Amino acid sequence: MSVIAEIIDTLESKVEKLILKLRNLEKNNQDLTIELNKAAQIIQNQSNEIEDLKAKYETLKIANSLLGSEENKRDTKLKINSLIREIDYCIAQLSD
Repeated sequence: MSVIAEIIDTLESKVEKLILKLRNLEKNNQDLTIELNKAAQIIQNQSNEIEDLKAKYETLKIANSLLGSEENKRDTKLKINSLIREIDYCIAQLSD
């Protein structure tokens, strides 16, 4: 009987160690999940900031062209023509 008791004690000890490892792994998993969510949020914020900066850059290019810069003059003309077409379309819609 003492052999069986020793085996049971050994099994109980191993099971307790496994449960402890499982809890540690679950906590580690939770920490990593939180860290991943934070990283995803940072990436999303940075992507939004990049898009805003791109829009501001395009606006600055157009403003620079309007001030007489020879660079991007074609792009500015195209943008102005596009805006004129939109305005004409709106006027046509209002006329109907």
